[in-house]
Amino acid sequence: MAPSSPIRNRWFQLILGIVAMIAIANLQYGWTLFVNPIKDQFHWSTAAIQVSFTTFVVVETWLVPVEGYIIDRFGPTKITMVGGVLVGISWVMFSFATSLWTFYIGSAIGGIGAGIVYGCTVGQALKWFPDRRGLAAGLTAAGFGAGSAITIVPIAQMVLNAGYQRTFLVFGIVQGIVVVLVGLMLRAPLPGEVPAAAKSTALKQTLRDFRPGEMLKTPLFYVMYLAMMCVAIGGVMATAQLAPIARDYIVDEVPVTLLLIMLPALQWALVFDRVLNGLARPAFGWLSDRIGRENTMFIAFGGQALIILLFIKVAANPYWFVIMSGLVFFTYGEIFSLFPSLNADTYGRKFATTNYGFLYTAKGTAALLVPFANIIKDATGSWVPIFQTAAALNVCAALIAMFVIKPMRARKADAESGFTGGPGISPAPSTP
Repeated sequence: MAPSSPIRNRWFQLILGIVAMIAIANLQYGWTLFVNPIKDQFHWSTAAIQVSFTTFVVVETWLVPVEGYIIDRFGPTKITMVGGVLVGISWVMFSFATSLWTFYIGSAIGGIGAGIVYGCTVGQALKWFPDRRGLAAGLTAAGFGAGSAITIVPIAQMVLNAGYQRTFLVFGIVQGIVVVLVGLMLRAPLPGEVPAAAKSTALKQTLRDFRPGEMLKTPLFYVMYLAMMCVAIGGVMATAQLAPIARDYIVDEVPVTLLLIMLPALQWALVFDRVLNGLARPAFGWLSDRIGRENTMFIAFGGQALIILLFIKVAANPYWFVIMSGLVFFTYGEIFSLFPSLNADTYGRKFATTNYGFLYTAKGTAALLVPFANIIKDATGSWVPIFQTAAALNVCAALIAMFVIKPMRARKADAESGFTGGPGISPAPSTP
């Protein structure tokens, strides 16, 4: 069925989702640029400041199931516009903040707004592209992962020249307006507007749509949750702590020349990280559409463990700091294309936004450990134990994906193979 208007073209809807993701990317990936200036201004501990980051990520992720339910029921347009308003309010509050509690409250408001936008746009990708879930979810998530690469240098320069408060104010207003405009044009697919789900023995897509309550009764969901959390711990920690790590290794202000451009090592790392983080999402999503989600996870998570261990060895060299930090993010970003695709393959399309929202809370659970990383570092004087733990957790996730999730999903597919009734909700699912 051809779209009734250009605005209902699924590729246009995908592009809108990517733009919205770009607009909220700095709330998470640009935060590290503000940590040291805030610390210098108020002399608060890094751990206390990073509670703001943890608050943002926890609220952004843990409320997505509720937000996803509202979006699934009422559509993406008005809800996304509300998200844009909250995103703008968050950074405007930061620009006037003089207490930690103002940062914490502003982070919670921003988390609600970003969670709405994230959940909506990923859900849109899963619904509009059942035939290319990995690629579509990856491209959408790439906006969140790589979006801040466009503005990292302008933000860093504005913080340096105009102060972090002015930077929060200007970028907060701009980002909020962009999301509101995108929300005006977002549409959910109507029956007949999308192709059938891809048929592939590697993907093992479910024959029915699971309600959130049904999904939460299956042990397989919690195994998937554990695997995502294991990988997210290292990635979320690196996102929040990159600037403090660079300062501790005394490479943050060291000039590095790449592609004939000279920038401080930290700024180069942030640009490189965001670009590779974004590229990872469609790249691994595309690969998973072909060889299967679990096989791709095994490759990506195992690679992440090795790269983290190598990063520890070379972090004091500014050039290697830039390169290896980029590879850390490249092998982390793919979870935001692989897990939403895996979840939709396993539990269906109709409630994809809400169902993935529950799985996405694993990122929020991982974020609770970010302030503890600073405490451990202060106690030991080293980042090494933290990185070693992150590497070990990635190994666990790789093994879980290949040797637990894969056979559990195979058994689930076999149990469903006798079900031939359409895309409805009955009969009750078999418990894998």
